[in-house]
Amino acid sequence: MIHSMTAFAATEQVHEFGRLGWEIRSVNHRFLDISLRMPEEFRALEGDFREQISKRISRGKIDASLRFKASAGFSSGQLALNEPLANALVVAHARLGKLAGNEQAADAGSLLSWPGLINEVPPDLEPLRDAASQLLEQACDALLAAREREGENLHQLLIERLSGIQTVTAQVREWLPDIRDKLKQKLDNKLAELDYPVEPGRVEQELAMYMQKLDVDEELDRLGSHVTEAEHALSSNEPVGRRLDFLLQEFNREANTLASKSVDARTSQAGVELKVLIEQMREQVQNVE
Repeated sequence: MIHSMTAFAATEQVHEFGRLGWEIRSVNHRFLDISLRMPEEFRALEGDFREQISKRISRGKIDASLRFKASAGFSSGQLALNEPLANALVVAHARLGKLAGNEQAADAGSLLSWPGLINEVPPDLEPLRDAASQLLEQACDALLAAREREGENLHQLLIERLSGIQTVTAQVREWLPDIRDKLKQKLDNKLAELDYPVEPGRVEQELAMYMQKLDVDEELDRLGSHVTEAEHALSSNEPVGRRLDFLLQEFNREANTLASKSVDARTSQAGVELKVLIEQMREQVQNVE
């Protein structure tokens, strides 16, 4: 089953450290193009998040945004006293007072201004990052499910167009004998109007060459072959967007050749209908992964 490249998914969870949320949007693109937006706390994990997404999605422009609203306790962190430094400062203060003959207790307020005496211990980010990674996996699951649902719609639309192409080509095959007979009759009428005799063998030779130039059996056979190949691609579980895009170029080439060889209003109209169906398919295939 094919998958669309257009989809949206959002996931959110609340933890003791705060609220996490992922939003992922995807649209059609020739390759896989991932754009990430996230808070500074997660910046070091950008490469991991990109790899995680690329393992799940093979094609499309992906815009992924991570939101994080920390709880009050998590955002404040903790303060830690550098006890070895504090002890050294107290000893140094006492020795300095003794040398100056002015011994007195160390002033805690003054000591607190000493660089490095009080350090802020950042919160443990590992649980936060693990939670973000797990939530991203859920967001990818939801996005792929949405792409699959949209792919089912695209699959049905493409199958309908392929069926339309088969119907048109079948009609052209039915018309060909009548078109050839009318062409022969038209040529015979033209020859009958001539005032001088024409060699019979020469007439048959010219008619055969004329019919050969107007022969579209090969184009109809190729269109049928392309329809079979497209149906096979649509039933594949692999990404087939580029393959279908190439097939549509071949569809269009055969339809143009068929229209250029037309000498009958019916086949001319059939050529137009084929090009309309092919263009409708081309627009839909742009969204196929």
